[in-house]
Amino acid sequence: MGDNKNFLIAMLLSMLVIFGWDYYFVEPQRREAEIARQLAEVEAQAQTGAAPGQLSAASAPGGSVAGLTPGIVGRAQALEGAQRVAIDTPSVDGSLSLTGGRLDDLSLKRYRETIKPGSPEVTLLTPQGAENAYYAAFGWLGGTNATPGLDTVWRQREGGTLAPGAPVVLEWENGAGLRFERRVEVDANYMFTVTDRAENQGAAPVDLAFYGLTARHGVPPGLQNFFILHEGAIGGFDGVIQPRDYKDLDKMEAAPGQPGVRAEEFKAASDAWIGFTDKYWMAALATSPGEAATTAFRRAGTDSAPVYSAYVQRPTVTLAPGAAQEEKMMLFAGAKQAEVIKDYQDRLGIKSFYDSIDWGWFFFLTKPFFALLNGIYKIVGNFGVAILILTVLVKAVVFPLAYKSYASMAKMKKLQPQMEALRARHKDDPRAMQTGMMEMYKREKVNPASGCLPIIVQIPIFFALYKTLFVTIEMRHAPFFGWIQDLSAPDPTSLFTLFGLIPWTPPLFLQIGIWPLIMGVTMWLQQQLNPAPPDPIQKKIFNWMPVLFTFMLGAFPAGLVIYWTWNNILTIIQQSLIMKRFGAKIELWDNVKALFRRTPKDSTPGAGR
Repeated sequence: MGDNKNFLIAMLLSMLVIFGWDYYFVEPQRREAEIARQLAEVEAQAQTGAAPGQLSAASAPGGSVAGLTPGIVGRAQALEGAQRVAIDTPSVDGSLSLTGGRLDDLSLKRYRETIKPGSPEVTLLTPQGAENAYYAAFGWLGGTNATPGLDTVWRQREGGTLAPGAPVVLEWENGAGLRFERRVEVDANYMFTVTDRAENQGAAPVDLAFYGLTARHGVPPGLQNFFILHEGAIGGFDGVIQPRDYKDLDKMEAAPGQPGVRAEEFKAASDAWIGFTDKYWMAALATSPGEAATTAFRRAGTDSAPVYSAYVQRPTVTLAPGAAQEEKMMLFAGAKQAEVIKDYQDRLGIKSFYDSIDWGWFFFLTKPFFALLNGIYKIVGNFGVAILILTVLVKAVVFPLAYKSYASMAKMKKLQPQMEALRARHKDDPRAMQTGMMEMYKREKVNPASGCLPIIVQIPIFFALYKTLFVTIEMRHAPFFGWIQDLSAPDPTSLFTLFGLIPWTPPLFLQIGIWPLIMGVTMWLQQQLNPAPPDPIQKKIFNWMPVLFTFMLGAFPAGLVIYWTWNNILTIIQQSLIMKRFGAKIELWDNVKALFRRTPKDSTPGAGR
């Protein structure tokens, strides 16, 4: 009897262990595996345009399929493939597709392709099926339960045109006890808010996971491919920026259990945003502050037709009968205006969102430079004038260092006769000459290296300002005066077309406009302040430097060339005044006149033979 009792107790405990293990460990893994399988279907759907039901009957969205025309079609034809809800705000226009509830048609009202009158609006989002498709979509993963996916046909229940203060509400039921509602809102700038609500009206609990993704078919055209600029996938996870260019995405590791898919996953503890960025535009998803999410960069498709996606998934929840779950996700889709991005970061709590603008290594300079430049612009109304004023302010800040440097240079010039005498006296003894030079520097309290300090300081300032002009959209199509109508683009004139008189387009390296020429002249004049180097090779190098810089800066943004020119002019004035105060001779006019002085002919016997 005792043995039977012990046997029954052992059996009961074994059954409890088996069922407990299955309930607490195996079943959650099974649910996660099913959701991973459904995610793989979403990837395939984004790649091919097939509905989930075409891949697995268990996950078909109510048996309703809104397939797209195979192959690539025109954008207008792709837009006709689904019913749409118009979008109209002060900043964007376009439409939302009822197929999938996708945001896949968006243009930016305030930005044009070129500066020409009548130029079309910049197109940001494009529907699947068209060339260079780029869109944002949302859905639910539900294991064996039919849930809304990328090709679910929603019904518009409330609202008309989507506009600020005028949201639209969509709804869909799977016919098996699950009801879904989607509320889409938009502000006056570029932030969309998607709130999904799932309600279980069935008799059994269901597992659901809400997701959002931005998908991009192929590498976008017009990629800058410039080493100082990031273009591609980007995310901020708990305040840490993770940029990946398209080549990085192509090299990601294969996703387990998902053939043909590469992925890199991030698990943000509380805050996440992820998407794709271009030089001036971005589409990125963001969770509410404090909400955990799993995020990933993904790449499906073939090498010739890749599909890149930035993916956000909220944790899986079990929805009991009669219960409901609400999930919210934000989508930024628009221009990376610094003040707008900063406002979203501060007001909505999206950590490090301001760093979606590629401020670069010298962010400690580029950020304050832009803030100051933008502040001056608001006063004067012209970014070119703002650059001139900023240059004066920067020169004022570094003036103490420049004063010390130019003062040392002036003293060095006064010591030139002594230095020449020292060289002549010890021409056969370099060690003695070096020792004599050092003693003279110490006696006269002169630092020969101080003349390099202004150049050393100027390099990071120049690069930081270049970065500011290059990456900030506020400089795009910003006019100066005259022929400069876009400070972010090179000077449109060219010496090799006689500034427009010859009707041909020279190659980029010959685009030497008026402002680069002025810059080269001011750089040459600045060199003439100092005596020519005694070494002939150094002299030739210095003489050719203005020419070299003229060609180099010819392809740079006009705003940067204007800054460099104005900085040269200020430096000439500043250095001349300091040298005059210390009694050093200013060589500028002597060197300029020497260029026009005729060299006397050699009168020695045999000359000219």
